[in-house]
Amino acid sequence: MTSTETAVNLIVPQLIVGLGNPEPKYEQTRHNVGFMAVDLLARSWQISCAEHRKFHGVFGEGLAPNREKIRLLKPLTYMNRSGQSIRAVTDWYKLPPSSVLVVYDDMDLPVGRVRLRLSGSAGGHNGMKSTISHLGTQNFPRLRIGIGKPRSASTDSDTVSHVLGKFAPRENELISEVLYLVRDAIELSLKEGVEKAMSLYNGRSIVGSHS
Repeated sequence: MTSTETAVNLIVPQLIVGLGNPEPKYEQTRHNVGFMAVDLLARSWQISCAEHRKFHGVFGEGLAPNREKIRLLKPLTYMNRSGQSIRAVTDWYKLPPSSVLVVYDDMDLPVGRVRLRLSGSAGGHNGMKSTISHLGTQNFPRLRIGIGKPRSASTDSDTVSHVLGKFAPRENELISEVLYLVRDAIELSLKEGVEKAMSLYNGRSIVGSHS
């Protein structure tokens, strides 16, 4: 009985959302690491994704490594309206917010770090503000990928140019490895729950060969 109760309480994602902006000019920018993560999951799990008008995003479903059905989504509504796309999917499939794992960029984490949480505020991230607003709760898991802070962030335009800028060559090497770390953490969360993945991956750091 206890094991059944424990299994019921596990937070296991059924929909994985990567936040980003559409259009070629935003590809490979720091703000689009959520898109990059979903692209890697789709390749690794051999899930075909395509534009889905009803969901306002690029969407695909297939089997995850735990052999359960999983859905992948990249909202095409632009970052500030990400929640509109996410809500369209959760309404259609009747998914609870706790089954939605949102992957996005975080300036408060250095490049090379990831952080999983079961809930929390938007922390100033417009994509998360929209997601929280549309889901009507902060209680859904999220995985933040560190993009570091700009060297000078004296104005809002410095911050914007940082998040919409591309990674430096050395950062690109790190991000490639980080995305595989993200995939491993998500695969563990699918098999053993988000909390288990938090305990193993929140302390890890990818460090480049050159300091």
